[in-house]
Amino acid sequence: MSEIRLGVIMNGVTGRMGTNQHLIRSILAIRRQGGVVLSNNDRVMPDPLLVGRNSEKLKQLAATHNIRRWTTDLDSALSNAQDQLFFDAASTLGRASILKKAIDAGKSVYCEKPIAHTLEDAIELVRYAKKVGAKNGVVHDKLSLPGLLKLSQLIDNGFFGQILSVRGEFGYWVFDGQIIPAQRPSWNYQKVDGGGIILDMLCHWRYVMERLFGPVRAVQCIGATHVPRRWNEEGQEYSVDTDDAAYATFEIDGGIIAQINSSWCTRVYRDDLVTFQVDGTKGSAVAGLHRCVTQSAGETPKPVWNPDEPRVHDFFADWVEVSPAESFENGFKTQWEMFIRHLFEDAPWKFTLLEGAKGVQLAELGMRSWKERRWVDVPDLAA
Repeated sequence: MSEIRLGVIMNGVTGRMGTNQHLIRSILAIRRQGGVVLSNNDRVMPDPLLVGRNSEKLKQLAATHNIRRWTTDLDSALSNAQDQLFFDAASTLGRASILKKAIDAGKSVYCEKPIAHTLEDAIELVRYAKKVGAKNGVVHDKLSLPGLLKLSQLIDNGFFGQILSVRGEFGYWVFDGQIIPAQRPSWNYQKVDGGGIILDMLCHWRYVMERLFGPVRAVQCIGATHVPRRWNEEGQEYSVDTDDAAYATFEIDGGIIAQINSSWCTRVYRDDLVTFQVDGTKGSAVAGLHRCVTQSAGETPKPVWNPDEPRVHDFFADWVEVSPAESFENGFKTQWEMFIRHLFEDAPWKFTLLEGAKGVQLAELGMRSWKERRWVDVPDLAA
């Protein structure tokens, strides 16, 4: 057994997601466990190089986590042949060009989504990576959430019978920043910076629906800008010029109808920040980030509509939790390990840049549906 160094250039990790999910809970967690074990028992040890624009933030982040390498010079970082993998979690607007630059430097690439701001740029990137032969991947973290893993097991075991419909609720109240600081960065609300919840979240819902239920064939979407004025990180007021909520319906192969609401302007009255209810002929389930509860046909109550009397039946008590004691690894870390095994031993990896482009495609079609106020078909997408 030997240890293999993997130099990882990590661009844009001073942001919340990059710091917490990718650096601390993935790369540093992998280092603490002794690396990623390959099938021959060799261990791959990631060696991160932090890259960003703010030297003070980088210096502080590196010092806090005892990371020896950081730089504000991306070109210099890419020129080091000893670092084989480039990861990007920076702005969506610059992602396609930065990934192309990394591919030109001979790197494999792994990135957050969306992979580009437009489908045209996304497809161009997919074709370029394929032409050069660069290994590539896109984060599909929600598929590795404990709640969705349990839901996937139910589907595989035939629990639902024929799946009829899916209802998803995602979101929470993001403060406008005037009195209470916002929990999301201000660029999320600026079109010029690649903001908007349709582009952000429909990229997620595409891979969730297709991996769990089947290909998406059509979309009908309405976006909204519910909160038109916000205050940025410097306390300056600005106008929101993109969507902060999206209400979408999807047609999935097999006649399944999915309705998913995404909003940064809603208050949570449900079990989690995101929940998916799946209804089938033999049973139903509701999955959140971690929990999943079921109700089989035999456990289904027989309510009678009577609006004249207060409800006395406890409908929540009719549901049974799936494996509450079962533990799962962090979803981001799990996918990092999968991609690293793909790099070193060609282990199966489904989540390529093409899959990321499919997310951008659905977001664009959702925005077209909103603009044209109609259903839009989702054609097959190939490189």
